[in-house]
Amino acid sequence: MAQGHRKKERQGTLWVATASLSDSTAHPFYLQLNEILERHGFDQKVDGLTAPYYQEGGRPGIPVGNYFRMMLVGFFEGIGSERGIAWRVADSRSLRHFLGLDLAEETPDHSTMSVIRHRLPPEVHEQAFGQVLAILAREGQLKGKTLGIDSTTVEANAARKKLRRKDSKEQYSQFVKRLAREAGEPASTAEEVARFDRKRPGKKCPNREWEHPCDPDARLGRDKHGATDMLYKMEKTDDLDTGAVVSVTVRTADTSDLDSLDGTLRKAQRHLSEVRRDGEVARAGRVQAVAEVVADKGYHSNETCRSAAALGVRTYFSEMERPGRRRWAGREEARRAVYANRRRVRGTRGQRLRRRRSEICERNFAHLCDTGGQRRTFLRGLAEVTKKALIGAMGFNLSLLLRQVYGLRKPRQLGKARKGHFLFWPFPAGALGGVWGRWASFYAILAVFGPRSANVRERAGRGLPAAA
Repeated sequence: MAQGHRKKERQGTLWVATASLSDSTAHPFYLQLNEILERHGFDQKVDGLTAPYYQEGGRPGIPVGNYFRMMLVGFFEGIGSERGIAWRVADSRSLRHFLGLDLAEETPDHSTMSVIRHRLPPEVHEQAFGQVLAILAREGQLKGKTLGIDSTTVEANAARKKLRRKDSKEQYSQFVKRLAREAGEPASTAEEVARFDRKRPGKKCPNREWEHPCDPDARLGRDKHGATDMLYKMEKTDDLDTGAVVSVTVRTADTSDLDSLDGTLRKAQRHLSEVRRDGEVARAGRVQAVAEVVADKGYHSNETCRSAAALGVRTYFSEMERPGRRRWAGREEARRAVYANRRRVRGTRGQRLRRRRSEICERNFAHLCDTGGQRRTFLRGLAEVTKKALIGAMGFNLSLLLRQVYGLRKPRQLGKARKGHFLFWPFPAGALGGVWGRWASFYAILAVFGPRSANVRERAGRGLPAAA
């Protein structure tokens, strides 16, 4: 074979026949995802949800299903900004096929995505999230009986140096400079102001006195690494039987877990009740009402245990060690709820559910925030950040369905998984000998006759497509 050389830049041909273009196979992950969405009528349902927010007779915009698909690409590819999503879609023929666009059609711009996101309220995004939950329920990947609740912090699109006081509207640097002058300290340069700021007493910025001019919903707080930053609080409930995300809420970072638990739990119950009204799900009877809730010690209090018991839900909340005896005069209902929770937590099932919550909730947050582009938001305001979080949860649930039922991981991990299988299978399991040979034989039997293969065989018996 002769060595090839790069040609000099020259003007390309003006007209290229599409038949003469090189044929490239679309990504199997997005092919299977498109097939799932089309089979369950996702586009038709979201079109019905968003029709009241569009005018009749105007210039037709991009399909709303493509808006959701592009936002899902941000989760699957780990892209946090809409501009980055638009660049990625314009650069990929597989993603063009995912959106149903020909080579001659122009991909949507990031500004188009922003316009649609502002047009559609959070309620529409929540209803679209409910449609994805219904898809999971029809595929047998949602139970709803036992839920785990957890929260994490999300970095806001706001800089601390832009903070200003609510009373005087001074920025932080102007406020410190004024304090330095009142104290008789030099404050003519930025270094002198910073030196005074480091040593001044009472150096705090409480959220009740300070706000960000561009994002009033962002709050100062400690992130998961202990650093001070402008943050939001993301809270979600997970189905501990399947790992699916049942509800997602975004609140200000200074909202305590005790204040947000009731709203998050009620939203999860509402989502599950809407899913159970689906005809196919109701006939199968797979989705149950919420019966158990598992959470860490940040959610434990007399009121949370009592309110959950009033909703008919058994709690498994970890409890802090308190010195001395507690007094329950006039609070008999709270006493019964707290003692029942303590008895359940100390039991064998309680210990197992707590370990399961740590495994499921922490792993789901890693998928949503760390690899799904949600640890830092590029949007501002509770409503906009909530929309992005709901679409990220939709992407996680769809990836869970593709992994559990079809054996497909995220797009970036698909090649690694296939490469690992090809490296393993050429070697006979018994050739390794000893303990390693027995483990290899067990792995081979599990790969052929395990639960995923049984799931694929069961889907083939029902006439559904197998894994791509």
